[in-house]
Amino acid sequence: MPNLLIQNGRVIDPSQEMDRVTNLLIADGRIAAYDAQPSGQETVIDASGKIVSPGLIDMHVHLREPGFEEDETVESGTAAALAGGFTSVACIANTDPPIDTQATVEFVRDRAERANNCNVFVVACVSRNREGKELAEIGQLVEAGAVAFSDDGAPVYDAELMRRALEYCLMFDKPVLSHTEIRELTQQGVMHDGLCSLELGLPGIPAAAEDAMTARDIALAEATGGRLHLMHVSTSSSVDMLRRAKSRGVRVTGEATPHHFSLTDDSLRTFDANFKMSPPLRGREHVEAVIAGLADGTIDAIATDHAPHAPEKKMQELDRAPFGVVGLETALALVVTKLIEPGLMAWPAVIQKMSLNPARILGLSKGTLHIGADADVTIIDPKARWTVDPSRFRSKSVNTPFADWQLTGRAETVIVGGRVRFQAKD
Repeated sequence: MPNLLIQNGRVIDPSQEMDRVTNLLIADGRIAAYDAQPSGQETVIDASGKIVSPGLIDMHVHLREPGFEEDETVESGTAAALAGGFTSVACIANTDPPIDTQATVEFVRDRAERANNCNVFVVACVSRNREGKELAEIGQLVEAGAVAFSDDGAPVYDAELMRRALEYCLMFDKPVLSHTEIRELTQQGVMHDGLCSLELGLPGIPAAAEDAMTARDIALAEATGGRLHLMHVSTSSSVDMLRRAKSRGVRVTGEATPHHFSLTDDSLRTFDANFKMSPPLRGREHVEAVIAGLADGTIDAIATDHAPHAPEKKMQELDRAPFGVVGLETALALVVTKLIEPGLMAWPAVIQKMSLNPARILGLSKGTLHIGADADVTIIDPKARWTVDPSRFRSKSVNTPFADWQLTGRAETVIVGGRVRFQAKD
């Protein structure tokens, strides 16, 4: 493995409160030194004008394998992750069969090792077969390598089961990742319940469907002392509940997706199923609340909820098409374009939410450029201007709502374990 010397980059590492231009030496797959000078024994990467950050981590990705390989595979999904600047992803358990056994966890980890792209960490099921009736074998799944637990795609509907999951996962210091939805309030819904849905005559999904489950799960986390993580927070009330719960010392964290701070429900006026997602795109007041939650630290992480669907599945009537959009290859640029360029957030805070905080939530020894740490590094060109062209995605699916958007910022070089795994091409 050749040593790498990254020269003249703006190194931003929130774990060390570092933000300075320096040289970074990588040796034997680890961060070796700062302010290093060339010795002639390294491969030199010129990062002048670029940002050098800990490898980005996406803690909410659907890789679809096993069972839905027509949408995505571990290999194609991790290739897309690299193209988006991510050195690690956490894959969600709503596969077929669901990831609720040691064998399935080991299968996914083996597929990731064979793909040899980025690091893959497994989020296993809370309940057997994701049916919400009885707990999965949490201890055995932890032993197999699961880093967290979630029935995402569906809520853990039984409150007693959720309470026991929080208590049991506490024994292993693992978080429960909650998909907050009251299904009776979302049946037949295709978009946010508001003025736009009324005008379009489309069945709505009220914000209360998320808010009621958010309140329940926060109450259960507070009662048990368990670790709760709220996935894809999308409503103003959920942001406020998260903020107040943190002030009381509840062990709760939250994430927001780029599409929930970049788009509103007005996008559905096109009747394009690529704007159909769960939770749905909300009204402007909810979008502003999510952005405020990111800016003030209430929302801890930015995650894509990358949910690929083959073209034939999305090319249906709006009420028949599945929920979900791809996000790995556009997330970083949307963050730059929608949060950094307008001055709503600064680079150190963004990198913390896309690297250090996801690592801390999932208990990973990642998200840092400390000396001796794994050399997972993302070199970002913060000024690159590019147009979203789904035909060039590494993902097998192209169900993006951002086709033809002009965006700023992209990953130029991605290093995993000391090896260059991705370099952008013009």
